[in-house]
Amino acid sequence: MSALTLTLIRLAFLGLLWAFVLITISVLRSDLRSPSMGARTAVRPGNRRTAAESRPRGRAGRAPKRILITQGSLAGTSVPLRDQPITIGRAPDSTIVLDDDYVSHRHAQLTPDDKGRWVVEDLGSTNGTYIDRQRITGRMLVGPGVSLRIGKTVLELRR
Repeated sequence: MSALTLTLIRLAFLGLLWAFVLITISVLRSDLRSPSMGARTAVRPGNRRTAAESRPRGRAGRAPKRILITQGSLAGTSVPLRDQPITIGRAPDSTIVLDDDYVSHRHAQLTPDDKGRWVVEDLGSTNGTYIDRQRITGRMLVGPGVSLRIGKTVLELRR
């Protein structure tokens, strides 16, 4: 091969390496964004309704009474809901401790509102919190029967 051909191959390879590095930085930047920068799915007063609110409510919309873990290492576990916030994460002082590499130490929090509904908030986790396959970045209402996925664990609020 000629020297010109080898130089062109080296430049093309160098260009591909730089493209890979820039794409990697772009992906990391979008994943590590703060919740306030990407809060397009958060529900605020006067905003659109969530999937949990759109579903028909049975028996006069009774509030959920427990969290049932349907998938993951703690599948079948039920945690009663009281009037206190519930923290979810790997930290030992969390209400629900998940031993999962995809879960942050302080991953998410469920908080009751004044109407007996529950609001889930992602606490700036790296891998995100999902409601019905939709990633949330702020506070969002969650109702009974709606799937809440944190890492490999799926939770549901039940009556």
